[in-house]
Amino acid sequence: MTLKRSIFIVVLIITSFQMKAQSSMEALLAKYNTNSVPYISVEELRMLKFDKDSILIFDAREKEEYEVSHIKNAQFVGYDDFSAEKISQLFSNKSIPIVVYCSVGIRSENISEKLENAGYQNVKNLYGGIFEWKNSGFAVYDTHEKETEKVHTFSKHWSKWLKKGEKVY
Repeated sequence: MTLKRSIFIVVLIITSFQMKAQSSMEALLAKYNTNSVPYISVEELRMLKFDKDSILIFDAREKEEYEVSHIKNAQFVGYDDFSAEKISQLFSNKSIPIVVYCSVGIRSENISEKLENAGYQNVKNLYGGIFEWKNSGFAVYDTHEKETEKVHTFSKHWSKWLKKGEKVY
């Protein structure tokens, strides 16, 4: 076998694994989401300036998940006890960009819809959530704002979507 052919086969195998993983996340989100809120990729979010005056990042998971790890400067808004009225009192600027995330992007779509219904005009759902963020090699932080490898995976069932980091459930 020639070197060119060997390299081609290796590239083909790697590409097929990446496509399978991507299409699996796509299938998962297509199953549960309606695409009512536009997605933002983890790469796009990473390029944005994380400044409370220019963008809000909302964590739509439960408190115990947020406390294990979250994206730097993310505000905990929760899911079960989420209140759009409370958010409106805290953040009155309805045009500020908001990115909402959860574990993979399902709960965050629901919270994003509630924010849009409350009048927020620039809301995006983080594609793949904190799992995709961590899988892409980006840092997450604990309650002491120290970088950690731990990510709360909600349950053992959902933990299969986290490929990098230490799974906690």
